[in-house]
Amino acid sequence: MPDSPFPRPSTVLLHGCSVVDATRDTPLAGAAVLVEDERISAVGPEEQVRAGAPAGAVEVDLGGRTLSPGLVNMHTHLGLSLPGTLGAQVRAMDAVQLALHMAEGAAKTLQAGVTTIRCVGEKEGIDFALKEAIAAGRVPGPRLHTAGRPISSTGGHGHGTSGALECDGPTGFRRGVRTQVKAGADLIKVMISGGISGRHETITTRQVTREELEAAITTAHEWGRKVTAHAGPAEVTGEAVELGLDCVEHGYELTGEVAKAMAANDCWYVPTLVVTRCKEFFDELGVPEWMRQRSLGAGARHLDSYRYALEAGVTVMLGSDMPPFWIFDGTSAAVRELEHMADGGLGARAAHAAATIVPARWLGVEADQGTVEVGKYADLVATAGDPTRDTSAYRGIDWVMKGGDVVRDDRNRLLGGAA
Repeated sequence: MPDSPFPRPSTVLLHGCSVVDATRDTPLAGAAVLVEDERISAVGPEEQVRAGAPAGAVEVDLGGRTLSPGLVNMHTHLGLSLPGTLGAQVRAMDAVQLALHMAEGAAKTLQAGVTTIRCVGEKEGIDFALKEAIAAGRVPGPRLHTAGRPISSTGGHGHGTSGALECDGPTGFRRGVRTQVKAGADLIKVMISGGISGRHETITTRQVTREELEAAITTAHEWGRKVTAHAGPAEVTGEAVELGLDCVEHGYELTGEVAKAMAANDCWYVPTLVVTRCKEFFDELGVPEWMRQRSLGAGARHLDSYRYALEAGVTVMLGSDMPPFWIFDGTSAAVRELEHMADGGLGARAAHAAATIVPARWLGVEADQGTVEVGKYADLVATAGDPTRDTSAYRGIDWVMKGGDVVRDDRNRLLGGAA
């Protein structure tokens, strides 16, 4: 079954639009994009693209909207079960129920305009099966890159909420990395500190030794996998960066010195600012008061960390942690996170890049994704406004294409409806 609920023509001419991406200084107005099968075969002025289109191409009039690359969300958990009422319902699911729950979340994520995700902590190996099913077209969902089960110490962060694999000592951490590589992990995630959802820890609780860190990072690199780390305090984060860490998640308490080390060592950053400013989400989930206070109380320091990173020139990427599709503050969690990133000092144009071509580069898929260029997958979203000028334009996503399949069409343009 394809991603799209609509019949898929082999050739589609998208027109009546402007095109923006990180390669363009200004929007390409009066544009058209020709899609053949799953890839873009032409981009340019409408008259030019139309002249080269084959006979019989299905035309889609986007009604003056802005066409841009699909979003890439670098911090997702499709099977996350946080403390609280709704989290307890997920924890009570058996493997079959959890698989269906995660598949539903993947479909909703795609509908929200997120065409690629990086899972950084899943349970039961379901993420590997889901990745395969999406790639084969059996279920709808974004392109999926996954770390499988994150590696933590015994009792460490995520051992209950995100299925972390508990390991101890350098040998245990090496074995943990190898088990996830064996299962099919595209990257490795290590929990190096406490966080906001662990009852018997704090954000600053160190949870790994230097030897364990070195073993995990070295082993992953030997197997050709990048390593990202759930990280709170500056000291252990800086140590991981020194040992070759490729990416920091959250970075709740970075310092200027650690941020400079990240920039110097080409360690990128997924700040997930939304997780320390999401009271509405916590209310809906029914999380306990201790978690609410810990999270929301960390918001100001978290934003300071983000600004240290920007000042140091650290490369930043979109990651919501919350389900990307979750309606929150009037939009999806992915868009709300990107707004926080833009408003926190990044600006709209750089935020657009942080949600498209920049994460594609970290994932090593920039030849296929991240911009609206010939030869790349037709992973596209349409908005009423220009998201390179105003990040909140993403609140108006009403049309989504993934690999040539129209997966969302609020105005039935493909079926001949009015724009």
